[in-house]
Amino acid sequence: MRHWILIFAGAATALLSGCGYNKLQQQDEDVKAAWSEVINNYQRRADLIPNLVNTVKGFAAQEQKVLIGVTEARARATSIVATPELVNDPEAFAKFQQAQGQLTAALKSLLAVAEAYPDLKSNQNFRDLQSQLEGTENRITVARNRYIDSVRVFNTTARSFPTNLTAKMFGLKLKSNFAVANESTIAAPPTVDFGSTSAPASGGTPAPSPAQ
Repeated sequence: MRHWILIFAGAATALLSGCGYNKLQQQDEDVKAAWSEVINNYQRRADLIPNLVNTVKGFAAQEQKVLIGVTEARARATSIVATPELVNDPEAFAKFQQAQGQLTAALKSLLAVAEAYPDLKSNQNFRDLQSQLEGTENRITVARNRYIDSVRVFNTTARSFPTNLTAKMFGLKLKSNFAVANESTIAAPPTVDFGSTSAPASGGTPAPSPAQ
């Protein structure tokens, strides 16, 4: 009896390997790992924002519209629970991407406003936070690219014959990916040119419109 069980187990393993099951499982794990890296870096960015907003407020309290915009954008972005299953839901993934894109735009507006306040730009705490933010944005870009590549590999396998039959049989759905529209603009890290020392205009400088 044990002999037949071993034969059956061996045959089942060979069958699953031949139909791409093991490959799909490995690639699915790769997508999850890449997604986790994306989320960790987005969370790191979210954790930096309260201190950044408070620092800017200390020098440019009159920029309420921009400060509130960043705070609200952060709240929207962090309200979405980004579980691994989210990548299997195109609608939920689109909402997540939109919220993060809005936060990126809000941060660019905040840093652009900081240009008008020399004392703020020269503040060491602000400079440290800005440097950390820029480094985090770079890590987000790298993590997103890894996720994009891992999803491309998985989706290609899941669409190809005969592994598409295996994916359908085991309920493995195609993964959602970041839209390429405006990708270069969205992924560009917010930057501040510390070379400018122009004095602030009366009442503060209005924030530029967020990039779409």
